[in-house]
Amino acid sequence: MQLRISGVAVGGDGLAREPSGRVVFVEGGLPGERVAAELVAERRDHARAVAVDVLDASPSRVVPPCPFVAAGCGGCGWQHVAPGAQVALKAEVVADALRRLGGVADPVVEAGPPLPAAGARTTLRGVADGEGRFALRRRRSHDLVPVPGCLVAHPLVAEVLREGAFPPGAEVTVRAGAATGERLVVVDGPGGAPVDAGDVAVPAGVRVVTGAELAAGRRAWLHEEVAGVRFRVSARSFFQSGPAAAGALVDAVAAAAGVGEGDRFADLYGGVGLFTATVGRRARVQLVEASASAVADARVNLRGLDARVVRSDVARWHPRRTDVVVADPPRAGLGHAGVRVVAATRARRVVLVSCDAGALGRDVRLLAEAGYEPVASTLVDAFPHTPHVEVVTRFDRRR
Repeated sequence: MQLRISGVAVGGDGLAREPSGRVVFVEGGLPGERVAAELVAERRDHARAVAVDVLDASPSRVVPPCPFVAAGCGGCGWQHVAPGAQVALKAEVVADALRRLGGVADPVVEAGPPLPAAGARTTLRGVADGEGRFALRRRRSHDLVPVPGCLVAHPLVAEVLREGAFPPGAEVTVRAGAATGERLVVVDGPGGAPVDAGDVAVPAGVRVVTGAELAAGRRAWLHEEVAGVRFRVSARSFFQSGPAAAGALVDAVAAAAGVGEGDRFADLYGGVGLFTATVGRRARVQLVEASASAVADARVNLRGLDARVVRSDVARWHPRRTDVVVADPPRAGLGHAGVRVVAATRARRVVLVSCDAGALGRDVRLLAEAGYEPVASTLVDAFPHTPHVEVVTRFDRRR
């Protein structure tokens, strides 16, 4: 069928309508384009399709700069979009989610500073193909595409992808500290099967650890620097996509939070302590995090600060009266349980870091019902060449 793309949906697909009015989400379509599309799934109220030919192209359409896209690699879903246009489209997606799901009549969405579009990712997860090469999944498939020259990988990571050899079928996570040069590879056997670190070949100086070793208590970590602060990051601990993106998020959170000296500050889903060690250095902090490895890292990273690290699911944490809350939940967002905890702090200001526009919209509505008004959102393009978003939103408590 031929479709005219009118917008872009959460997740990055183009948005179109059939003559009947049914919504069609079109993978590979950009606003303003007319495409020939093939239906791949149908429901009563919507359908999904893939653009197989572009009949009228958007000015924002470009030839994907990475050759592995043509080979079918599904790692970067927006390489056909010009980098500058990617930010504008993401801002449009966020604003639409705030209006439609959050009930915000006139949302304010600002773009953060430009970030590198290539060579910045310091963590990359993939699977070893049948020849032991690092590979990513093919689009809409479990098949593998080896990527020895991944466009978005930091050079320290790219060298491991290019020269590494791994047990076929193993899940491989490659991590690097851009500021320190430290590198770490975590290898998990296929389907949980045991794997021997001796069967892994990597460049000199790269530390290799298996998932079984980590489960048995072995510790492995590297160090990264953001905003002049050195962080320990364990093999299983979450960290941002790279130090440039982490620094941009710190700046956006600091500007939104306005934390003063001696303020009572809650850092929820605080991870290894990124926001406490930077934004909350002068505050009295409670950091709440469920991951054991991240809690161990945070206790190292926050030594010397007025910070208490609590290992707990946020939903089970007993909140105290707080001045400022920063929450960086997983992709599903705060949800009802998280919002209840945030509201119970009676904080004058809440800063929410969201990695999904739909979850942001739902959380905005829940926070508004709990007495918190959204003021403005800042989009940080931490994952260029993909439709993924990172959004920092400020809320002030209604009097």
